[in-house]
Amino acid sequence: MSTKNVIEIKNLVKQFSVGEGYFTALQSVDLSLAEGEFVGLVGPSGSGKTTLLNIIGGLDSATHGSVNVLDKSIEKTSHNERAEIRRKNMGFIFQSYNLLPVYTVYENVELPLILNNVEKTDRVKKVTQAIEWVGLQDKINSKPAQMSGGECQRTAIARAIVHEPALLLADEPTANLDAENSHNIMKILSKLNTEMSTSFVFATHDEKIMGYLKRIIHLEDGRILNDKKISIPKFS
Repeated sequence: MSTKNVIEIKNLVKQFSVGEGYFTALQSVDLSLAEGEFVGLVGPSGSGKTTLLNIIGGLDSATHGSVNVLDKSIEKTSHNERAEIRRKNMGFIFQSYNLLPVYTVYENVELPLILNNVEKTDRVKKVTQAIEWVGLQDKINSKPAQMSGGECQRTAIARAIVHEPALLLADEPTANLDAENSHNIMKILSKLNTEMSTSFVFATHDEKIMGYLKRIIHLEDGRILNDKKISIPKFS
């Protein structure tokens, strides 16, 4: 049985205005990602990986080309339509956590479900499960200022996966973490990938993340240099 693609990108070009000219951040990018993949966009700073991730997530727009994500032509959707797709079908993990400082772990994780109008009884079940997934049961009533960086990032992960999104995008999720916490985070995400149908896309140049990936797409100067599937990840 064939697996459907969650991302289809064809002849993608992204340019930014610079003075009287422009800078081409992405050029002639063709990319397909299937449901359930665990993929890394890898490359040095300035290679275009974060720009590509932002376009996939509808946070930025392509200059030319087609971008189809979760059966939606992103370039043809309005700002509000893209926001709805993100809210209902995507999860995001950033290196800066982006937690609300006055909210507890439980309240931060619950927020996406409130925005999606999930009933309270279902919210309790889903939030409790997500917090158990990341092993933060003992911090459920703690606020970000009372927690370590690793605990804050685990909270951000729980918030990103609480509504079991079809697609999860992570931009340098271990950049602010030490080696032990980085491996713990990646073990959690790898386990979730095998237990859920969620597709994961990372933008990273962190070697620790690369050891968990099942597919590595190398970018340089806005182009895909190579695209390699990993039969047995280093830390599988």
